[in-house]
Amino acid sequence: MIRKKNPKLRITAISVVLLSLLLVFCTVSFAATTTARVTHLSGPLFAKKADGTTRVLSVNSAVEQGDVLVTENKTYARIKFTDNSEMTLRPNTQFKVSQYNFDQAKPKEDKGFFVLIKGGIHAITGLIGKRGSQESYELMTETAVAGVRGTTYECKICENNCGSLPNGVYFFIAAGSIIVTNSGGSQTYTAGQYAYVASGTSIPTILPGNPGIDFTLPVSVADAPKDGGGPKNNDCVVR
Repeated sequence: MIRKKNPKLRITAISVVLLSLLLVFCTVSFAATTTARVTHLSGPLFAKKADGTTRVLSVNSAVEQGDVLVTENKTYARIKFTDNSEMTLRPNTQFKVSQYNFDQAKPKEDKGFFVLIKGGIHAITGLIGKRGSQESYELMTETAVAGVRGTTYECKICENNCGSLPNGVYFFIAAGSIIVTNSGGSQTYTAGQYAYVASGTSIPTILPGNPGIDFTLPVSVADAPKDGGGPKNNDCVVR
């Protein structure tokens, strides 16, 4: 006796499979969580996603893990993270939120890994930079990784765009202290000092003063409301 296949059962089975795939897709789609929000903006700001798409951000827009934030020629953008840290992106900057995790009740799971691809930033560390592991906060560049703790600092990448200044990574420590380490050696910097790292193999140096970089922020950015107001190359480590 030959049993005939029931076409209705086959259709039902296919429907169940499709529904399962849809649920998985939705779960992945909603997995992205908000790590920060834009609190101030003076021009165009874009977020490049891992899938290659780009979206335009405005004040109160959410910033998610994996986003590469891109500012235009005259754009200053300030974002505030869930741990109350702040990052001000200067014009012509590309900044990636590589990995981020903050749970008020779980300091041991803190993680704030960022990448400054080009340009410059003004950073104020939050709880991630003040509690838990000293390895929980890192700012990466092509030739340096800045592990900062309880610090307010500036970072500027010069790539033939700083006048007569040599190319490299420049830091200004406004508060706290950092230690810059790479294959060339190690150097501690404290509040008020300027740092320079020419490459991943050069010895980090203390500069006698400001090398000629304007680290001040426009008044409109410095006084902006804080609550809405309207790949990794480890050649150099800062801790």
